[in-house]
Amino acid sequence: MERYGPPEVVQVQDVPEPRAGKGQVVVRVRASTVNSGDARIRGCRFPAGFAVPGRLALGWNGPRRRVLGVVYSGAVEAVGPGVEGVAVGDEVVGMTGAGMGAHAELAAVRADRLVPKPASVSHADAAAVIFGGTTARHVLQDVATPGSRVLVNGASGAVGCAAVQVAHLAGARVTAVCSERNADLVRSLGAAEVVDHRRTSVHDLPAAYDVVLDAVGNLDRRSGRRLLTPDGVLVLAVASLLDTVRARGAVRAGPWPEDPAHFAWLLDRLAAGELQPVVTQTVPLADIAEAHRIVDSGRKVGNLVLTP
Repeated sequence: MERYGPPEVVQVQDVPEPRAGKGQVVVRVRASTVNSGDARIRGCRFPAGFAVPGRLALGWNGPRRRVLGVVYSGAVEAVGPGVEGVAVGDEVVGMTGAGMGAHAELAAVRADRLVPKPASVSHADAAAVIFGGTTARHVLQDVATPGSRVLVNGASGAVGCAAVQVAHLAGARVTAVCSERNADLVRSLGAAEVVDHRRTSVHDLPAAYDVVLDAVGNLDRRSGRRLLTPDGVLVLAVASLLDTVRARGAVRAGPWPEDPAHFAWLLDRLAAGELQPVVTQTVPLADIAEAHRIVDSGRKVGNLVLTP
């Protein structure tokens, strides 16, 4: 990606193969995902207040990191100096953070930020569960408790599908906000109630929830807190700069850490059949621009897996 713009700015090119530096391994990527974060970076579309900080961090006129992608599942191809416990051929899963680079055949990644892939889990499923699942696990692990009421706004996306399942596994009663066409899906993931956002606005729901997780971006600190019980917690997965800076106490906002402990927990649940990866589309690397168009459409359900 040489510049910001529409999906067509993302092209497949031959570039020099990455090398494993100190503390790194090179992974042959078998599966990645294309998600809303990738599309926001590509289009230089950021939540309110983040336009200038986003360009300063990523590159003012174009991205400093030309290869996007933060999720990978694949096999170790080379091991750099100082790496122990990882060998060529190991199947591993992880995230690349600000370094990105996973939308490629090969990626150099930190060895201390990857985990083994269970043999019974496919690369596609492993990649799918990590992006949204890591966010859901981090923000819900201490607040979604047995008997608590959790509202997931945007329940059919990557983060939302994971959040419904993580909360359900914790014993919470989940209310999912999505379109009616995805109601059966989110019920199968553990939602006890489904609200069709086309018929009922999330803003009109009662103040009845112990946790509200907004994965869409149409709630803010004020409107989200109106939906909470007195001791409830609001989680803004897509927050403005102001809400991010002012988030504290009952309001939480990103950025969220990419914790290998969460990767391992999610993969263990996946291997045990307790989590569904929700892969609705798989696209080859050659069709990367089409993958971005699908994300831009706003109709992506669950995860879009990219296969180099």
